[in-house]
This record gives sequence, structure tokens and C-alpha cells, in this order.
Amino acid sequence: MEQPTATELRGAIDVEALRGEVEAGRIDTVLLGLADMQGRLQGKRLSAHHFLGEVVEHAAEGCNYLLAVDVDMNTVSGYEMSSWSTGYGDFMMVPDMDTLRVAPWLPGTALVMADLQWEDGSPVVASPRQILRRQLDRLAERGLAAYAGSELEFIVFRDTYEQAWRKGYRDLEPANYYNVDYSMLGTTRVEPLLRRIRNAMEGMGMPVESAKGECNYGQHEINFRYSTALKMADDHTIYKNAAKEIASQEGCSLTFMPKFNELEGNSCHLHFSLRGTDGEPVFADGHDMSPMFRHFVAGQIAALRELSLFYAPNINSYKRYVDDSFAPTVAAWGVDNRTCAFRVVGHGAGMRVENRVPGGDVNPYLAFAAMIAAGLRGIDEKFELEDAMAGNAYESDNERMPATLRDAVELFSASDLAHDAFGDDVVAHYRNMADVEVAAFDEAVTDWERYRVFERL
Repeated sequence: MEQPTATELRGAIDVEALRGEVEAGRIDTVLLGLADMQGRLQGKRLSAHHFLGEVVEHAAEGCNYLLAVDVDMNTVSGYEMSSWSTGYGDFMMVPDMDTLRVAPWLPGTALVMADLQWEDGSPVVASPRQILRRQLDRLAERGLAAYAGSELEFIVFRDTYEQAWRKGYRDLEPANYYNVDYSMLGTTRVEPLLRRIRNAMEGMGMPVESAKGECNYGQHEINFRYSTALKMADDHTIYKNAAKEIASQEGCSLTFMPKFNELEGNSCHLHFSLRGTDGEPVFADGHDMSPMFRHFVAGQIAALRELSLFYAPNINSYKRYVDDSFAPTVAAWGVDNRTCAFRVVGHGAGMRVENRVPGGDVNPYLAFAAMIAAGLRGIDEKFELEDAMAGNAYESDNERMPATLRDAVELFSASDLAHDAFGDDVVAHYRNMADVEVAAFDEAVTDWERYRVFERL
């Protein structure tokens, strides 16, 4: 089939620009995407003519089971909003036209994110994008806005995704055979892939700041310019999906899995700050932390354990939390201290907090929502901030991260903060998601068990 002439448009576009490209034959497909519970980009590929003629005005439908399945897309029980007893009906996928953009790695394709509504126009409250919107509205009521950045790490393998599947994800060939943290030589080995990803994201209007190697074999990260929290969550979700697709096109694979092996895991450090709705920073008081910032960080520390489900949502998430690994294990903060869960960095208008808790599996909408909820409680109740951790936080006696997903979901379910900030329906929905994962893991027989038991016990 003849490929369309490549569009010269880059970044955000409006409907009229899209219409012109469609009429000129340069765009023929629009991806209508939503972020599911796991933070994955799901949705539909639409004819561009159909999108312009019907969906822009009337939205599109999607089965509501998309927010009620496990990672394997199996229908599971326990969700009030979607089940066999309610017939697995539709919700409406309403395109947010502020997110319309070209997808440069896919010929003739544009992409737009959707907000989820029921047919009566009410929001689907368990939708990750809606959960974040609710917290952003709480900030706006106080004359505040959230800004964020996410730093996703990933491991690149020379195997394709299909080869990795057939190997059972064992004996994969990493793109680097040694630690390439900050190595120019080591990153050059992977530069053809990294460059394609960077340029594709630039073409979507996601300004790239840098790419660098990391510690694990074949591990790298690409970082983007700080932005508003909702835009950053959208960009994070799109980038994560695009990076996998581009890797597949290049005949290799990459994983954001929090802990692929016993070496360093894949983190997703979240940088976060508040500004007034007029754009003025509120976290800095000259060269010092403002009182609001101190209350905000105190709120993060106080709520870390009870909101950890929104930072670490899977069984594998908790394997990252190992002492002396650059992944945090205790609820502590410090100034430019990478042993702490929360690291205060930057100066003046750039002063912000880095949340080092999430791994590469984090759902950014839920994590940003959790940071806002925790921070607002700290601000509203004027929590006092403990002294900064000056030494090795791994050796401190501060409260530790939950050890397992099972522990995290119990803390989340019992959290007054979670119920007050997100609502009972959301808490029940995401508790069920975690319960499903725990039950599936409990039933699984692992390689670890076979190696230890098959012959010797």
C-alpha cells in the first residue's frame, strides 16, 4: 500500500490543521488514546475522516472493561463500575483537543488523549486522568497549579519482543555489557535507537533535555522538559508506549520493569513543584524553602506509606527497595541526598522536590495525584518538617517503605487521606486492582521455587 507523503507539522496541532493534512492526504489515521489503570496507552485507531466528521463533536465509545481488567486483559470480579452483571457497557472517550499532535514514528498518524465520561456526561471517577484532574481542581481552588517532570529508566535488549517472549525472558542480550552510567562510549552503542526516540518525541512537542546511560547492563534514560502535571502525565504515557514501538521497529526491545534482575532497577523519579495560577513560584523564599514548601514536603513524608500503592502498584515494584541501591527504603527527605525518598533540589524558581519512590511501572496520573493529596494535607494542616537527612538514610530508623504490595494495599485501604482525597469509589477500585495482582502471584509457581525444591527438597 502506498504510504502517505510525510506531514511537516510538528508538536501540538488544532483541528483545522489536522483537517488540512487529511485533505492533502498526509494524515489518514488518528489514535484516540486513554490511560488505563496500569498507566498503559489504550484506545482506538480511527479513520481521520471519521474522527473529524463524528468523533470531534460526538466522542467515541469504548468498553468500560478497560478499567476493570488485569495486566493480561482478563475480566476479573470485584469492580462496581464494570462487570458481567452490568453487561460490560460503554463509556464515552471524549477527545481532549489540547492534546492533539502528530505521531512522527507512525506514518500518516496523529494522536489525541481522551477523557472518560458516562453517557450522561458525568466523569468516570476511577479513570487515572480524572483522578489527577480532581486533585488539580483542588489546587486551583487555592490559586495553585502543579508542575512536574518524570525521569523514566529502561533497559534495552538486542532481542525482539517476540524473541524475548519465546526465551521466557531469560538469557536476553543487553545492549551494553557493563555499567554505562554517564558513559559517552557506552551510550553511542545505543544511540541509533535513543536518537530515534528523542527525535520522535520532539516531533510530538515533547522537548527533550537529555539522554544518558545508567547502571544496569543496557540501562538508559531520556528526560524531558518540566511541564504542567497533566501534560507531563500524558507525555509520560505516550512516550512509554512510543519507546516500545520504536524499539520494536528497530528490531530490539526495552523494558521499564522496576526490577528486572538483581542489579539496579528501573526508577521513575518524579520532580514536582507548585506555582500560583499566575505562574509565580511558591516553593522558594529567596534561597530557602518557603513555609508552604516545607509543609508540602512534610505531607509527602507523613503519607508515603499509606499512598505507596499509587507510587508502587505491582508485585515487582517492591523488589526495587533495597538498601544501598539508589532506590529509597525509608521515609526521609534531604537536600540533594539520593539516599532519601524525597530529595530537594534546585534554587529559586527552580526549587522542587524529587520523589524517588516510583519505579518504571508507575502510573503518572495516580502518582501526581498522590503527591498533590499528600502535599495539600501538609499545607492545610501546617505539618512541621523534620530536619533534613544529612547522612545515609539507609542507616536511619525512619519508617520504612511497605515491604510488599499486600502491605501497601492494606495501608491504602485504611487511609483516611486516600478516602478523603480520592473518594471511597476510587479507593475500592484500586484496592481491587491490587488484590487481583496479589491473588495471581500467590497462585503462581515460580522458577525460584523449582530451582530450590525440584531436586533438593
